[in-house]
Formats: sequence, structure tokens, C-alpha cells
Amino acid sequence: MSKKKETAKGIENVEQTLTKTEQFLEQNYKPLLYVLVVAVVLVGIVWLLRMYTHKQNEEALSQMFMAEQYFGEDSLKLALYGDGNNLGFIDIAQEYKRTKSGRLANFYAGACLMHLGQYEEAVSYLNKYNLDDEVLAPQAKGLIGDARVELGNYSAGIKNYLEAAEMAENSFHSPIYLMKAGMLYESDGSYAEALRLYEQIKKKYPESNEGRSIDKYIARVKMHID
Repeated sequence: MSKKKETAKGIENVEQTLTKTEQFLEQNYKPLLYVLVVAVVLVGIVWLLRMYTHKQNEEALSQMFMAEQYFGEDSLKLALYGDGNNLGFIDIAQEYKRTKSGRLANFYAGACLMHLGQYEEAVSYLNKYNLDDEVLAPQAKGLIGDARVELGNYSAGIKNYLEAAEMAENSFHSPIYLMKAGMLYESDGSYAEALRLYEQIKKKYPESNEGRSIDKYIARVKMHID
């Protein structure tokens, strides 16, 4: 086939393709327009939500400042409920619950309630804390364990301590939670389980405070097993 014929054939193919495209657009004009409008509206909504969430988070951060100050000073009721001019963690958690700061307020509220001896309420707020933070997430789980133990639910406490240890996976927090779980096992007479956790501390976290004194705990439970 000559170059002229090839070129003409190519042009013809392009024209046919364009014609089919035009026909498709004509036949589907309204549905396509509807899809386009919906897409534009959705993009606009997402953008507005992001702007609104950012503004809300900034407001929550501003409100958190005084509550955190009170928390640091052990003025726990002021930290929880506010001082009349500034919101406390409970109101911040409610009013800004869709923001990162609002979710963080749940952690602080739970910690305050733990110190005040309101264990059920503490668990409720700590369970709402769902930020993926390497430090606070294990602490929240550990505090839930403390609350469960205070409420007499030792099996739930052990479960929470083991989850906290796994989440933390560091030489500071993990041995603390493993030790708490081990001591609960030991107090319940589950010496083999206690030994397993004590030996885990010795093997994985020998330089921790718990690791340096773990041999006496191992020896003690072994007396009951042997």
C-alpha cells in the first residue's frame, strides 16, 4: 500500500473514531453532565469539610491550652470541667469530637477521672481515644487496665495490660505492663503464666527498672511451680 493510501486510511479511521465519540457524547450528554456536576459538588463538599475541620481543630487547640495547664498542676476538676471562661476536657471532647484535639481530650478526661476514682467514667472516655500515637495509645490501654483492676475485673485488666505492652513495644512502657499482668497472675495463683511474663521481661527488657529486679519475682513463682 502506498504512503498516500496509508495516510488516507489513517485519516478515515480517525474520522470514524471522532464520529463515534461525538455520537456517544450526544447520546449520553445528560448522564455525563450529571456525573460531572456530582463530581464537582463532591470535591467542593470535601474541601469545605477539610476547611471546617481545620478551623475546628484550631479552636480546640486553643481551648486545650488552659485545660492542659490545669492538668499539669493537678487541678483535675478544673481540667475536666473548665473554669467558667475556658472549657474543660469533657466539653472539648464533646464539642470538637471530629477533630484530633477533641479525640485527644478524651485521653486527658479519662486520665483525670482515673485519678479522681471515677473508674467507669474513665474507661468510657479512654475507649473513645482512637489516635494512633506510639506513646499515648499504649498508656490509654494501660489506664483502662488500671480501671478494670480497681473495679475488680482482674481478667480484663490483664488483657488490657498485655495489649498495652504489645502496642508500646519499648523498654519503658512494655515491662511496666508485663509486670502488672504478671503480678495479677501471681496473686490469682496462675504461677506458670506469671513466670512466662517475668521471663519475657528478663529476656527482652533486662535493662529496664523491672528487668533489673525481675530475678526475685522469677525465683518466687518458681517455688510454687516446683
